[in-house]
Amino acid sequence: MIHHLRGKLTELNPTYAVIDCGGIGYSVHISLNTYSKITGADDICLLTYPIFKEDSQTLFGFYDKNEREVFGLLISVSGVGANTARVILSSLSPEEVSACIKAEDVDTLKSVKGIGAKTAERIIVDLKNKIDIKAGSGSIINANSSSLVSEATTALEVLGYSSKMTNKLLNNILKEEPAISLEELIKSTLKRL
Repeated sequence: MIHHLRGKLTELNPTYAVIDCGGIGYSVHISLNTYSKITGADDICLLTYPIFKEDSQTLFGFYDKNEREVFGLLISVSGVGANTARVILSSLSPEEVSACIKAEDVDTLKSVKGIGAKTAERIIVDLKNKIDIKAGSGSIINANSSSLVSEATTALEVLGYSSKMTNKLLNNILKEEPAISLEELIKSTLKRL
């Protein structure tokens, strides 16, 4: 996998950039978010996300790790392709996408061109437990915390607590104590309910 490209920016427009790396020019699809951050630069480094299909090989480039992670999560949702994910990240910053998902803000996601109500709802349902917002740092993806929250939610539902009531609390406790065990997470949540 091509992790990143570092080289001279030889061409730039709002949808793609061409980076010369040792005499080879790579065309990289970018979002408006990345475009605004690399405008005026000569030498750049873009993190990449390659997509290989039978009939094409496409590179998507990102200014920072958060945007690339959110892109990867978006394309994991059924019905959201790479170009749709790029449009979402051109309309909203990675932090705004994360906030929309956590707040279940269907209307903001629907405001993005090409995103209907069903797709917005699917994005929220599929990614709600995969995106975690840390103050000021954008999106942090943590698969272990996601599975911990899922297991703890199930256990608390058996005890009679709704997932809506416990989800935010579970995530807050995990932010405070990232290395907490499942048992301690459940006990700590019960103390705060």
